[in-house]
Amino acid sequence: MTEQTNDRQYAQLAWAMGKTGILGYGGGPSVIPLIRYEAVTRYRWLEDDEFGEILAIANALPGPIATKMAAYLGYRQKGVLGSIVAVLAHILPSAIAMICLLSFVEYLSNSEVIQGMIVAVMPVISVMLGVMAYEFAKRAYKGLGKIMVVVFCGIAFVLLQLIPVHPAIVIALFLTYGAVHFRITDRLKARRAKAGGEAS
Repeated sequence: MTEQTNDRQYAQLAWAMGKTGILGYGGGPSVIPLIRYEAVTRYRWLEDDEFGEILAIANALPGPIATKMAAYLGYRQKGVLGSIVAVLAHILPSAIAMICLLSFVEYLSNSEVIQGMIVAVMPVISVMLGVMAYEFAKRAYKGLGKIMVVVFCGIAFVLLQLIPVHPAIVIALFLTYGAVHFRITDRLKARRAKAGGEAS
């Protein structure tokens, strides 16, 4: 029974990560909503909050984001071997397809059909990323409050778009603040309560 369960978990990892590798058209960011669906919604390997935390940490580390997420999920489920299975299942389909289609690259790059496919899939990717961003924003609102969410979005926009600072540095700064956020808010609440008590 245990052996069957293990085989099933490996099969789920391979199937889930294989699908994200095949359907994740457009690079790492477009794959994340697919991985989130498999890990959080379908197989419930982890909670949404934890997925957001792992995504933030993975963004701060070097290398392709989707591969790092696949490696983590595989390791979480089945250790080192699970990590290997998840990563191979994620990268092999696209790698094999790329090798097979290499001789047709010049033709495909000028093909109206391929260009049409690229144009048509962009709105889908945009909506997927927008939905994921909205759900993360809701959770941020619950944890930080409306004012802090607006302030942090503004700071992130300035750092990423106007200065610009490398995304890994921005993520590291926000993670650093997040580590002490509740301590800071508790102190502010205590000061307000103290000030209110003295005033009365």
